[in-house]
Amino acid sequence: MNTCPWCGKPTEKLYLHLKDEFLTKEEFDILECEDCGLLFTVPRPDPSVIGKYYQSDEYYSHQTNQKGLVPRIYEFVKRFNIKNKVNIALQNFPKGKLLDIGCGVGDFLAQVKQKGWEIQGIEPSEDAKNIAETRLGFRPLAPEQSLELEDASFDVITLWHVLEHVDDLKTQTSEITRLLKPGGRLVIALPNFQSFDCQHYKEAWAAWDVPRHLNHFAPKTLQNIFESLGFSYRGSKKLVWDAFYISFLSEKYLHHSLALVRGAFLGLKSNTQACKTGMYSSLVYVFEKPMPDVKTLNHEH
Repeated sequence: MNTCPWCGKPTEKLYLHLKDEFLTKEEFDILECEDCGLLFTVPRPDPSVIGKYYQSDEYYSHQTNQKGLVPRIYEFVKRFNIKNKVNIALQNFPKGKLLDIGCGVGDFLAQVKQKGWEIQGIEPSEDAKNIAETRLGFRPLAPEQSLELEDASFDVITLWHVLEHVDDLKTQTSEITRLLKPGGRLVIALPNFQSFDCQHYKEAWAAWDVPRHLNHFAPKTLQNIFESLGFSYRGSKKLVWDAFYISFLSEKYLHHSLALVRGAFLGLKSNTQACKTGMYSSLVYVFEKPMPDVKTLNHEH
């Protein structure tokens, strides 16, 4: 019997059986928690061996200066995406202090720094940290070093396609809650398995990305999780480019010819559908940590 990594309820409800198409061809199951709605990957690789599932030249998010058409397109689109991400994270906020969890090679943080913000990053990959250090002028922290950071020390905390990789959701969400200031903003980008491209590709949908993706969130599930922690949900934003990239990878996994063209067509179709439904391939969720209740503060004093 497997237990839900969020609510701890036992479940054996199979949602999907699929392969690691990206790298190892190993097989995994995605189970559904009937209580909180979270989907999660089993078996979950031990943290001591999870690194091997990321060891590929095609893992573009941690690569720079790759040659070939797809990496060039990826880099080109990434520049647009980062501007969009910076706008979402900093919108209507005076200058402050931002923490990017899973900061990779530091592209996003470098843009935030240019806006005059104080920045900090957390990143498990040593290779990515080496590149980020050169780019940012400091070395991002290892995940366990987040404990050294002061309570309520950040105005904004961002996780760009990171929470799906996190093994211990309870610990991570507890740290986020601890580190964010009251009135602070939490920004989380995630794949959305309720999107048209996922419904189309089913088990071949590249954003399942097992076992690198350990958790799979429906929009309502994520909202419920953070509202249960006391956060206020402020709405979601779209990441339209992700539909094209994920559709291209899915076509590639299916060994279709003209994967780039077919992926572009399907990505366009997915975004067109999402204009009506709001179910984009990737969504950015914005939450706010409420200010302490005045009555509660007066009572405490």
